Amino acid sequence: MNEAELTAHKHDKAQLGFWAYLMTDCMLFASLFATYMILRNNTNGGPAAHELFSLGFILVSTIILLTSSYMCGLANLALHHNRRKEFVVYLGATMLLGAAFLGLELYEFGHMIAEGHGPDASAFLSAFFTLVGLHGAHIAIGLLWAGVLVWALYRQGSNFDIKRKFGLFAIYWHFLDVVWIFIFTIVYAMGVAL
Repeated sequence: MNEAELTAHKHDKAQLGFWAYLMTDCMLFASLFATYMILRNNTNGGPAAHELFSLGFILVSTIILLTSSYMCGLANLALHHNRRKEFVVYLGATMLLGAAFLGLELYEFGHMIAEGHGPDASAFLSAFFTLVGLHGAHIAIGLLWAGVLVWALYRQGSNFDIKRKFGLFAIYWHFLDVVWIFIFTIVYAMGVAL
């Protein structure tokens, strides 16, 4: 095998590993959604979802996260067309919006805990904090990953490896949006409606 074939083989293995990871994340979130659905009415005499959630607040968070995904897509296009300054602007917007989303999620958690509605108050709240908190942890990891990519781009310039790595990041970021749409629908919208 020559060096080009070895590099291609290495990239194929890395991509396969990434997709395997993403599938395990799908299974993890699916199990947490199932757990939430089972426990959503187990409030231990405390408040139910419709008493805790503000759909307007969550809608703002959702719009922020979906806009960050759009910016991520624009960053990916800019990188593949070697428009480095546009890439940095779009990725910066992605990171800023992702951080804003995470800040709003932490604010919501802090507000609920301050009112005595923490994860230890009921099975419903335990399932809620686990599901939504895990998504938030994934957002934080994505922000760290994006920061590392910016640093790598600064150090190495735009090359095939950076483009490939950013493509994987973009898939990850869009995956988090898909998971959030399910969270918004199942946890918040259905919680407020039921």
